[in-house]
Amino acid sequence: MDIDSLVELIRNKAWKHYSPEPGHDWLHAERVYRMCMKIREREGGDPEVLAAAALLHDVGVQNELEQNVDHSEESAKIAGEILREIGFSSHKIKKVQEVIRQHRFKNSVKATTLEAKILQDADRLDAIGAIGIARTFSYGGSRKVPMYSDDRNVTSTLQHFHDKLLKIRSVLNTETAKAIAKERHEFMEVFLSRFLKEIEGEA
Repeated sequence: MDIDSLVELIRNKAWKHYSPEPGHDWLHAERVYRMCMKIREREGGDPEVLAAAALLHDVGVQNELEQNVDHSEESAKIAGEILREIGFSSHKIKKVQEVIRQHRFKNSVKATTLEAKILQDADRLDAIGAIGIARTFSYGGSRKVPMYSDDRNVTSTLQHFHDKLLKIRSVLNTETAKAIAKERHEFMEVFLSRFLKEIEGEA
């Protein structure tokens, strides 16, 4: 089976599992898939394993929201079911599941394969830059988190940039991802500088 046919088969089954939750929806999966393929052009890796892992890496998010389970584990489980349905080899299913289990930023898991490193990087790149800014405020708004706060003890969307997003550039695996992250990181810094000035009425 060629890679385009495989991707289409996975798309047809995967999209319905995705949560409408801002930031982890089907559009996020498509962006991560495209970035994985872009990084793979320079770094290498198994295209079938990488494509499958990218398109299925967040299929368990809705279960996490409803059942308080780890979405990386749930996604690996659902991915296995979907890939078996389309005739993916058991050997490659195990590889895809391991890549998915290792992708999550929150778990601080060290990627052990090239494909896992690429998926980690692609997923994290989608959290920074213009898309990352949009995702962050969309997510915060959906949970009624204030954009910013004068009280350091109050969780805010602005604080999330300092807690996570501005740290992402330093935890990427591949040289390709690091190069892409440089401009996205700088864009966030410019945005935050302007944001803070506007809060104070300086701009």
